[in-house]
Amino acid sequence: MGQSAGSRVVTTDLAAVDDAACTVLHVDMDAFFAFVELRRRPELRGVPMMVAGDSGGRGVVLSASYEARVAGIRSGMPTGRAVRLCPHVVVVPPDQQLYREVSTEVMAIFADVTPLVEPLSVDEAFLDVAGARRSSGRPAEIAARLRQRISDELQLTATVGVAPNKFVAKLASGLAKPDGLLVVPPDQMLGLLHPLGVRALWGVGPKAEKSLHALGFTTVGDIAGADPQWLRRRLGSAIGSKLYELAWARDDRPVTPMVAEQSIGAETTFATDTADADFLGRTLLGLADRTARRARAAGLRGRTVGLKLRFADFTTVTRAITLPTPTDLGAELYTAAAGLLNRLDLSPTVRLIGIRLEGLTEAAQHEQQLSFDELAAGPAGDGRGGEGSAAAAARGTERVRQAETTIDAISARFGASAVRPASLIRPAGHAEPTENRR
Repeated sequence: MGQSAGSRVVTTDLAAVDDAACTVLHVDMDAFFAFVELRRRPELRGVPMMVAGDSGGRGVVLSASYEARVAGIRSGMPTGRAVRLCPHVVVVPPDQQLYREVSTEVMAIFADVTPLVEPLSVDEAFLDVAGARRSSGRPAEIAARLRQRISDELQLTATVGVAPNKFVAKLASGLAKPDGLLVVPPDQMLGLLHPLGVRALWGVGPKAEKSLHALGFTTVGDIAGADPQWLRRRLGSAIGSKLYELAWARDDRPVTPMVAEQSIGAETTFATDTADADFLGRTLLGLADRTARRARAAGLRGRTVGLKLRFADFTTVTRAITLPTPTDLGAELYTAAAGLLNRLDLSPTVRLIGIRLEGLTEAAQHEQQLSFDELAAGPAGDGRGGEGSAAAAARGTERVRQAETTIDAISARFGASAVRPASLIRPAGHAEPTENRR
């Protein structure tokens, strides 16, 4: 299984574990709000701190550093009680807007791996990586790279559970916290699960735990060994069946992505800050291409193009432009974003650049509209030396779309780097700022 430190269990040798069936990841950010605050307040590292509401009112602890947790402070605890437990704890007021922004960055990293991302909250999500194995490697390798990207790009830590289903993946991430990775193959699930207390089962809180103890069940293994019909009679049909199935590590729920994406984007953080406009432009071209591919794969087009820059001091600026018509073309995204980039001062040096496509609508409705536009513009040969301007523009756009769609098919078969813009291919021996492209 891996190495155990107290109650923490982690996988130390990824190459030695058979993860072929472990296609579900549960990624849980460690002390998310607290660590986001520590990122911008490094002077608080190593001291007890918590993100909490006003201690004079009815505020509660939203997140606490691990130094504060040693003193007994927990999320959901009244702020006043937390201060009494640890009088020298530093109380930081919450910044929900910042947490939402960082959460968006985290979810964008997940979306780079698979479109099957099911967020549970701002700081955790399930990922189905079954379809990503061909391009991104084994599930354990994907999990390790995700953790590394989060560390490198966001200066945060995440714990990942890797398993055949959602229940065991979430259980694994809980056991591996903080800052750990645990892979649980099918043949090791019951050995891990059965010795645990009944609270390990989803839906079992303090009251249910008491009731189960009164019936003689203290471990998950006790429930697994019970007669399922007796469980259903004593606990109710639904609850008894659910607990019995979970006790045998059975969970057939699929990873369900959000119903509708509000935006699609891509971004990257550089290993070395840069003010090189040419390099930033080439990077933006690659990000526009990735974003457009994702939009086409989802059957979506967007009308608003957003540019994001984060500078060396973590100051972030965003700019946006609205296009005349919705698009899913990398060339159009790049042109719009490059125009925004050219108007910004890059002298503070850039550590992150990103692009987003917003105002999303179904691509099918625009394809239908195109045929109407072409019809209204008249036939290609109208006796005046060529096409009407609207029809000519529409046909030109469709030629670009056909080309990019062809590249999509090639990339799906041979990998995303099989075909790319010539400007992204550098001459041999050419040095440029190092970019983190995990």
